[in-house]
Amino acid sequence: MTSTAFIDTPDAQKANRRFVKKVMTRPLLSEDHERQLARQWRDHQDVDALHELTGAYIRLVVSMATRFRNYGLPVADLIQEGNVGLMQAAARFDPDRNVRFSTYAGWWIRAAIQDFVLRNWSIVRTGTTSAQKSLFFNLRRLKARIANGTREKLTPDDRHSIAETLGVKTLDVEKMESRLSASDRSLNAVPGGQDDEGGSTWQELLVCTAPSPHETVEKTDKDARLREWISAAFEHLNDRERAIISERRLNEKTVTLEQLGAKFGISKERVRQIECRALEKMKVAITDQIDDPIAATSLSA
Repeated sequence: MTSTAFIDTPDAQKANRRFVKKVMTRPLLSEDHERQLARQWRDHQDVDALHELTGAYIRLVVSMATRFRNYGLPVADLIQEGNVGLMQAAARFDPDRNVRFSTYAGWWIRAAIQDFVLRNWSIVRTGTTSAQKSLFFNLRRLKARIANGTREKLTPDDRHSIAETLGVKTLDVEKMESRLSASDRSLNAVPGGQDDEGGSTWQELLVCTAPSPHETVEKTDKDARLREWISAAFEHLNDRERAIISERRLNEKTVTLEQLGAKFGISKERVRQIECRALEKMKVAITDQIDDPIAATSLSA
């Protein structure tokens, strides 16, 4: 395996190369000795046995970490996370089963590294479901296979083929393709990388769809005045008219004319007439309170 520069400083690169060289030269364990060490750790919590068992398979961690080096994260950090997975595997490994520790540990190492990549690849959380994780780690590989990597963008047929291969929806493929093609940007950066201090930032160019403070205050005041007008207009109605207007106009769930007719023992046409008459009474009462008759007509809408 070729050595990898984990971080940029020359001293760190040398230290990392020495570490890789050392772990790759450690002797492999025989199956019997591996099981013996695993039993000593499981049954007697023998730390020396644990160190020997895990130390022999750090090479597996290094090998797995280099497979994920193209996600823009330091390989040294990937190795650290892979070591966490290796220790989790040692804690859960059952030496009485007919499985080699390297085979069992490989799943835990890969899972730990993948989780680290998903948590740190972007500020935006990526791959929260199993389908999204599968897409995240396989889309680039499958995309490179299509037309020998000669197309930068996938066609609808390409996306459908990838979706069938991974068992996901075509829409998920499209979304993940868009997500992987874009990188995180600071909202405080100037578009185009300009150095103009007076230039607008991305944050300043965002469109806010929420109501302005002025609009919010205006709507709150308008709603309060409308409630006052309606409350005063209700005083001009009799009990049956109030009940019908409340059920038909002021409740979230509108009651039908048939239901109100059955309730009051009258026909639905009679209910409709009473409703229209009550609305006219309220309109007149509200018009007497305000100077804008247009506002009163909204009650009959």
